[in-house]
Amino acid sequence: QVQLVESGGGSVQAGGSLRLSCAASGLTFRPHSMGWFRQAPGKEREFVAEIRWGDGSTTYRDSVKGRFTISRDNAKNTVYLQVNSLKSEDTAVYYCAAGKSNWVSWNVDYWGQGTQVTVPS
Repeated sequence: QVQLVESGGGSVQAGGSLRLSCAASGLTFRPHSMGWFRQAPGKEREFVAEIRWGDGSTTYRDSVKGRFTISRDNAKNTVYLQVNSLKSEDTAVYYCAAGKSNWVSWNVDYWGQGTQVTVPS
């Protein structure tokens, strides 16, 4: 059974930082891509960042470029999202995903349960 387990969320003041983790288990093969998505109250889930397992190449949504960094630890089957210079508009539930993308759209095979990030305004 595949599981993606996120951790590291919390409440932090504007300008602060967090490191989100996504530990993958039960995978019989390395997914093409791992990504982070987020969903704010009353809004649709949106893409945040992606990393390719193979070559480690990455991409980000424009609003987080320069503030968020996605990385992976192959040995631990874990993906991280370092979130810096947090803003109130970053408040959302952050979800880890495993699947395949073409840099434009995603086919998500597995979702994590989500971790809450709150930045009080």
